[in-house]
Amino acid sequence: MGALRYMGWITGCSVFTAFISIIWQAFLSLQALNKTTVLLTGLLALEGGLKRSAFEPAPKVAVGYGACTDLQVNATEFLEKFYKMRVPHVRSDFAATDVNNENELLQSFAYYFKNGAAAERAIANGTLFKQLISNAKEMDKERIHWYMGGNAPLMAVRFVMEGADVLLGAHMSKKLRPLLPKEIRLAGDEIPDDDIHLILEYKAGDKWGPYEAPRANRYILHNDKNNPHLRSVEQLTDALKHYNPQLLVVSGLQMMDMFKFSPGVREARLRQVQIQLTSQPQDTLQHFEFASYVELQLLQQLRQFVLPYVDSLGMNEQELSNLRQVLENGRTTLATDWNPRVAHTLDQMRQVFISLQEDYSAQRQSDTRRRMVSRIHVHTLAYQAILTIANSKWKNTRAAAAKAALTAHRYVCKTQFVNPESVMLVLDDSFATSAQEQAPRMRVGAANPVPCWNEFIQYGEELQRIEVQICVAPVLVCRVAKKTAGAGDNISASGLVAQL
Repeated sequence: MGALRYMGWITGCSVFTAFISIIWQAFLSLQALNKTTVLLTGLLALEGGLKRSAFEPAPKVAVGYGACTDLQVNATEFLEKFYKMRVPHVRSDFAATDVNNENELLQSFAYYFKNGAAAERAIANGTLFKQLISNAKEMDKERIHWYMGGNAPLMAVRFVMEGADVLLGAHMSKKLRPLLPKEIRLAGDEIPDDDIHLILEYKAGDKWGPYEAPRANRYILHNDKNNPHLRSVEQLTDALKHYNPQLLVVSGLQMMDMFKFSPGVREARLRQVQIQLTSQPQDTLQHFEFASYVELQLLQQLRQFVLPYVDSLGMNEQELSNLRQVLENGRTTLATDWNPRVAHTLDQMRQVFISLQEDYSAQRQSDTRRRMVSRIHVHTLAYQAILTIANSKWKNTRAAAAKAALTAHRYVCKTQFVNPESVMLVLDDSFATSAQEQAPRMRVGAANPVPCWNEFIQYGEELQRIEVQICVAPVLVCRVAKKTAGAGDNISASGLVAQL
């Protein structure tokens, strides 16, 4: 009898504990939902302040270069169907950059997949690439998706959506042109066939063999014939003479990465980009959008022909780390932390800013066409960080960060309505502004959904000081990602147009 009472008591305690646990989880969920709703309200209010007057002319934006057709499939479904028995073991010191055969492809994908890092790789082996495209087409029709692709067209479409007047430098076929909004002016020839990019998309928690993706991302493969040559550069340069944009955006140069050019050809094409940039009036703002690069020589050429002549840079956390390594140590990195602390990202942004300011100061007298970088935008899964020189031509930094954060959710979730229940907050309630000791902390909340502050950055042997403003906006992360390819282009474009 005593044993039965004891068992009944244990059962009652278990039920009570489970009941309390359910109530506690419900309380935490409600608390998180309230927090998300408050932040969303604050971000929407900042975005609402960006509306232009009906009498204000639309900002004019020019974007280059290139276009393609994207074929998107689910990465793990694709690999399970065609490479189920060939899951590779990837060493922690993996450093391969080439993709010439199936083994290298699987090794490369597994490395970036397990690190949750975006990657874009060229396949010189045309036979292999055709086989991959053929395999993708064999999947169920409802599981494959065709889109207009390319950094420049995606940014151009976003600029138009945000009310800009847009000129696009790109070659495209008759099939692709109708997918471009009619409002976009096109500088570039018609071509018979568009380059195709194979987009292997995956969600957070997707598994392939022993590997699990820590976040949603994509692995992109291409075997381009048109885009690496930047064939529309000269036509865009000619069109710019009469267009007079407020902003010129250079993107898509990663198509040159690992491409087998004849000696001197790539350098000659980049010189044409340099000519385009240096021929614009000083009051035309110029932006360079980074992407996934692994070839050190190309990055060094970008440092010579592109970076000295732009006012603004856009990139993700992977590309920021890569750029810092190139500027400071002359080497590249493959995958980095997919969710870096804000303090770490801000310190890297400062280091890149200092390196570029020192280059500008050292070279501006010998090359008067050089520009001082006055804006850096880094977009991560958890937050948007924008650094601008105080009192520069870039305005609305706080609202631009909010706009970029909202665009990140809307694009990845493929919806214009932000539902707080479909949101996950990754950014903490507060963050340190630097990894240095005694660095101030900023709180994120109802009173301050997008923290901003001014500070002075010192650079050069004479310790010159320059005042900058930094804003950090929390991203309402989409719980079920539907599309990540092109997210950076849309995020960056929405932030740029808000600052014109």
